[in-house]
Amino acid sequence: AFIAEGKYWVNNHAHVIRPHRDKILDNWKVYFLNVNDLSKYITGLTVQKLNQGKLREIEIPLPPLAEQKQILKILDEIFAKTAKAKENVERNLQNAKELFKSYLQSVFANSGKNWAKRKVDEICEIAYGYTEKARNDGDYRFVRITDTDEDGLLTKEREMYVKSFSEAKKYVLTDGDLLMARTGASAGNLLLFEGDEKAVFASYLIRMKFKKEILSKLYWYFSKSKLYWDQVRQLSAGSAQPQFNGGALKQIVFPFPKSRPKQKSIISRLDALSAETRKLEAIYKQKLAALEELKKSVLKKAFSGNL
Repeated sequence: AFIAEGKYWVNNHAHVIRPHRDKILDNWKVYFLNVNDLSKYITGLTVQKLNQGKLREIEIPLPPLAEQKQILKILDEIFAKTAKAKENVERNLQNAKELFKSYLQSVFANSGKNWAKRKVDEICEIAYGYTEKARNDGDYRFVRITDTDEDGLLTKEREMYVKSFSEAKKYVLTDGDLLMARTGASAGNLLLFEGDEKAVFASYLIRMKFKKEILSKLYWYFSKSKLYWDQVRQLSAGSAQPQFNGGALKQIVFPFPKSRPKQKSIISRLDALSAETRKLEAIYKQKLAALEELKKSVLKKAFSGNL
C-alpha cells in the first residue's frame, strides 16, 4: 500500500482506498497494511489476489486521531534514523565491492614486461554446447545459462539433467572449464566449473579450454574486470539483441603473466581478497536484514499498543 500523490490511472489489479480522515490517518493505514501478514485474506491458487470483499474484512486497530499522530511521529523519527543507518550500510557494501573491482582492474591494466597479450583465438579452444530439453532427472547435470550464481560459479539450485547420448563425451565438463553466456542479459558472463560433477553444457553457452601454460581461473578473474567488459561492449556493438558469440569471443585480448607461478600468485591474492569481500558483503547484508526486521518489530509494537 502507498499514498498516491497527483493523478493516477488505476487498473483492475489495484484497489483505491479512500479513508474517513476524521477517523484514520493515511500513514496509519499504510503502515498497518504493509507490516501485517494478510495471507488469510488472499484467495486463489494459481493467481493469488486480494478481492474487494476480503479487503473489507481486514480489521485495523484504531486509536483516537491524537494518539495516531503521536505514534506516527515516533515512527517517523525511528524510520528516519533507520533509513540513515541503511544508507550508511549500503554505502559500505558498495565500497567493499568497488575496492575489489579497483584492485582487479589494476592487476590486468598494469601488466609488466614479463606479461603477454594474446587474443583468445591464439590461446584457447572454444566449443558451443548441446541442444536438448532439460529434465528433472538423467545421467548428466545439464548446465544452462541460468545456472551461474552472482559470483560466477555453478549454482546448486534448480539442477536439471539430460539422459546419456552418443556424443556426450564431446560436451562433458572437466574441472577448470570456463563457460561463457553468449546471449541474453548475461551475455559475456563467465562460469568457472569446479569439481568432478558429471555434467554437460547447453547450447547457449560456449566452453573455453585454455592451453596448459595458462590457468583458466586467471581469465575468469579477468572477465570480472572493466578491461574485459570494455572489449565485450565494443565487440558486440550493433547487435539487435544482447549477444556475444564465438567470433567476437576470439577477438578478446587477454593480458597474462608468462610464468605459471606468477599466475598462481595473482590468483591466490585475488582469492583472498574475494573471500574477504564476500565476508564483508555477508556482514553488511545481515545488517540490512536486521534493520528491516527492526522496522517490522517497531510497527508491530505500534499496532499492538506497546510502543
